[in-house]
Amino acid sequence: IAECTVSNIFFIDNDGSVHTPSAEGFLNGITRQTIIELAKRKGISISERKIAPEELSDFVAGFTCGTAAEVSPIAEIWGEHKYDVENPTLLKLKELYEKEVRK
Repeated sequence: IAECTVSNIFFIDNDGSVHTPSAEGFLNGITRQTIIELAKRKGISISERKIAPEELSDFVAGFTCGTAAEVSPIAEIWGEHKYDVENPTLLKLKELYEKEVRK
């Protein structure tokens, strides 16, 4: 897993930790950078690493981010991986991002 067509991708595990692919070979978007910085500022654990497709079932939530879409929850991937679009960590990052860009 690396990125989406015009956005970057993040996943959240059971502990509320956030995982995103390390920016190797794709655009390290400004929205992605902002989300990472906001998470770090608020003490939310964030890991930039390689994410294998086999790990998709290990996550409870996910979202994409980009300039146009901002923070967009993922409901499911391939019909077999369902995610919580009301996950507290996801909603917190979405709120933090919206406050940051609308200062």
